[in-house]
Amino acid sequence: MEHHPQQHRVTLSDGRVLAGTSWGPIDGRPVLFVAGAATGKSMAFGEEALGEAGVRLITMDRPGIGDSSPADARTIESTASDYRAYVAGVLGANAGPIPVVANSQGAIFGLALALAGAAERLVLVSPADELQHPDVHALLPAEATGLSDLAEANPGEAAAVLAGFTAQAMEEMVLGGSHESDRAFYSSPDFLPRYRAALAEGFANGGVGYVQDTVLAMRAWGLPLDRIACPVQVWFGTHDLSHSPDHGEILTARVPDATREIREDAGGALLWTHAREVLAAALAR
Repeated sequence: MEHHPQQHRVTLSDGRVLAGTSWGPIDGRPVLFVAGAATGKSMAFGEEALGEAGVRLITMDRPGIGDSSPADARTIESTASDYRAYVAGVLGANAGPIPVVANSQGAIFGLALALAGAAERLVLVSPADELQHPDVHALLPAEATGLSDLAEANPGEAAAVLAGFTAQAMEEMVLGGSHESDRAFYSSPDFLPRYRAALAEGFANGGVGYVQDTVLAMRAWGLPLDRIACPVQVWFGTHDLSHSPDHGEILTARVPDATREIREDAGGALLWTHAREVLAAALAR
């Protein structure tokens, strides 16, 4: 049975609007998907498996991305709060915690949702690491931490640099910095049009949402990860060249009882190449 995506608009008490999409059966078990850098509600994964898995995958444009209203002085925590308000608007105020899958730069918001008690379980797939964490920073060359160091010292200046970025530049950077297997996947006719649509959402509104996301992700997170109480899994592909210098080993150790899953046959596109397994992990199957 084919399930057409549903579009959602949730109006907050301050008048802002949060827009998103849900995929799969309406009566399926809800799973929140927190997408990566500069991608909006058009980005999803595993749609072909949602029906058989009985999953309703929920996505959202973060503030300033796509059709969601911009938010001044956005923080990691306020963005997580917006996700919670959006989920309540889509599912009802009494929905309670639901499984969360967060990818790449979206990992910070997934972790913040877990800290806020909004995640039943959290699956981080190819999560972007905290570059300002001392142990991670020490593993990287100076050229890999330069913009992160600038964001920490002068966030306004870093934002000005990032404001010059475009959807095309992002696509070229991602494809150019990926393992050849990932590059082939990202360039495929099944994926590239969707990626470009999601990037167009990511750079809407003059790119304000992308810039805010990236400055937040590049600075010290300030998240007490040792207080996370829900189950957490960290997934990486061995061919992933860009998200973490140690494939999340340090990150996993910072979260109580978190486990790490390494796939030898995958890279940065793990979320899509192993979508059924990620969904099973989110559902604890």
